[in-house]
Amino acid sequence: MKAAILHAPNRMQLDVAADPVTEAGDLLLRVRAATICGTDIRVYRGRKTTGIRYPSIIGHEFSGEVVSTHGPSPFRPGQRVGVCPAIPCGHCPQCQRGRENLCPDLQAIGYEIDGAFAEFIRIPARAVELGNVHLLPERVSHEEAALVEPLACVLNGQNKVGLRLGDSVVILGAGPIGTLHVKLARLRGASRVIVSEPNAGRREAALAAGADVVIDPNAGDLRQAVRAETRGLGADVVICAIGIPALASQAVGLAAKGGRVSLFAGFSKGETGNLDVNAIHYEELRLTGAFGLSRKDYEDALHMIADGRIEVRDMITHRYGLAEVDAAFSMAESGAAMKVAIADA
Repeated sequence: MKAAILHAPNRMQLDVAADPVTEAGDLLLRVRAATICGTDIRVYRGRKTTGIRYPSIIGHEFSGEVVSTHGPSPFRPGQRVGVCPAIPCGHCPQCQRGRENLCPDLQAIGYEIDGAFAEFIRIPARAVELGNVHLLPERVSHEEAALVEPLACVLNGQNKVGLRLGDSVVILGAGPIGTLHVKLARLRGASRVIVSEPNAGRREAALAAGADVVIDPNAGDLRQAVRAETRGLGADVVICAIGIPALASQAVGLAAKGGRVSLFAGFSKGETGNLDVNAIHYEELRLTGAFGLSRKDYEDALHMIADGRIEVRDMITHRYGLAEVDAAFSMAESGAAMKVAIADA
């Protein structure tokens, strides 16, 4: 099969790889759509290395069509499916407490298991048994199904920070993840959604996604602008949707007294952030992280897209064939695209 093989940081090339070898209970899928995540770019550039092997195939936002099953299976060839890429052990203390995304033995497609920037992908029997594989409703396209995973991560983040009806919300960054945060915050009944984003095109996209106000953080004092939009109080919820250390400190200063801050986006390897601990202490702020997704998050996100409550079709702005993987990554990294999809012709 053809596959984009990651040989080392900054070195990924299209090559011929052996077709995946399936074992009892596995599924073999033909990849129909795979989208590029910001984390894929960090992996490609060597800024994220946990769980990464060389050589390997990355790509964890995808959907496909069942080609074959290895033995008895609840699926059959020709079925269209989406797959939650996070595969927990299911029995450790974290899994038992409903925190399977923090499972110490978590394996993920696109990391420990070869991913979707290829013609075919193997879905392990364990993932099939745990219910990671979902049949797609006819009204959900393969491209939309590829975006279930990032929406599920956003859902996990908003659940963790407790975003609820009537909250004023500030979102730092209006890339694909920030835009999904806008859409979900609006669905959940946020009273005011304010977005900080230096890219003019992305500010327009945030408005189209449902933001009430967009702010260029380079054009003035962001804290003052947020206070002006929140009756001088600051935001009930601040979401740091891009992994820039300086934004973590900035996020704390934008929250209202008693507010909640989500450090949603991870930093690159070796980076740390400075936080105003006195502000957290005296203003009783609550900070939370958000890592990945659970199988329930994936299922809930799929229903949101299938039911039309969250529209993601318009987020895919650029499409490339697998042979154009270099151009696809360059476009995704440039900031000129919202979401970039790769599909084998």
